[in-house]
Amino acid sequence: MHQSASASSLGPGGLDLTRAFFRPIHNTAPPSPTKRHTKISVIGAGNVGMAIAQTILTQDLADELVLVDAKPDKLRGEMLDLQHAAAFLPRTKIIADVDYAVTTGSDLCIVTAGARQIPGETRLNLLNRNVALFRSIVPPLAKYCPDTILLIVSNPVDILTYVAWKLSGFPSNRVIGSGTNLDSSRFRFLIADHLDVNAQDVQAYIVGEHGDSSVALWSSISVGGVPVLSFLKKQQIAYEKETLENIHKEVIDSAYEVIRLKGYTSWAIGYSVASLARTLLRDQRRIHPISVLARGFYDIEGGDVFLSLPAQLGRGGVLGVTNVHMDDEETHRLQASAKTILELIGQLEI
Repeated sequence: MHQSASASSLGPGGLDLTRAFFRPIHNTAPPSPTKRHTKISVIGAGNVGMAIAQTILTQDLADELVLVDAKPDKLRGEMLDLQHAAAFLPRTKIIADVDYAVTTGSDLCIVTAGARQIPGETRLNLLNRNVALFRSIVPPLAKYCPDTILLIVSNPVDILTYVAWKLSGFPSNRVIGSGTNLDSSRFRFLIADHLDVNAQDVQAYIVGEHGDSSVALWSSISVGGVPVLSFLKKQQIAYEKETLENIHKEVIDSAYEVIRLKGYTSWAIGYSVASLARTLLRDQRRIHPISVLARGFYDIEGGDVFLSLPAQLGRGGVLGVTNVHMDDEETHRLQASAKTILELIGQLEI
């Protein structure tokens, strides 16, 4: 079921028609060997996967976009819907297939597929169902795209990034999770809203688990280059710790609020993942809080664990982890977050 739009779809004479339409220029040089063809594959054509695909298309991040899903009709419908917008988008070849062979040679593989929690189901049982699902997804991607970067978006993202790393056999710099990249964006928005400034002028990170044990790094927040907490102390401006905790709580609760109101989240994660794709594929070396192999950083011990830390990203994947300042309380909370994830990893059937 390999599906794509091309001239040959016009019928047997489609390619002849193309040749007739244009008069060739003779004695032309061959295409430049340095020209890069960027291919991105999105696994899972649900709400999140399609929001990511749509954002990648509108931001002109790929020459070729591949969609893979287990449901052929849904997949073909999504592909056609995107192809019909070709006149309004940068030129991108859009392909969809249930066969993972279509991903061959992808520069970036984004995994959004995941099992949904059944009412009354335990978190561990859901996790093991997702591990089983990843056994059918990750090995084929590793087979057809041995040099790709794996970007995991499926939740719980930290544990499933660990699972993808184990199943792929890839070096840890080429397996990352979307982690708290979106949480940190929400955090920056709320701080900016509180101070009435532009969110782009706020430097702030949420680290640790993408979930309830995440850690807000208040001690390293700066606005326009000014460290916020040390500035307030220096100016003897009183602030309540409860106010800070409420902002962090709002970050954690905001996803649940969106899900309660519209049933799922999609647009914000679409933009978040597209920003990661841009940084990775265009070698921008920007710093993003994403899920990485964290053992050994910030005295995190006890086993291999993936959680979010501010990391520099580029064409090679994770280039390094930033030595961002954390006070003792933040460090302890981060270590506790790692312990929470490690306990679940220890119970997995992998």
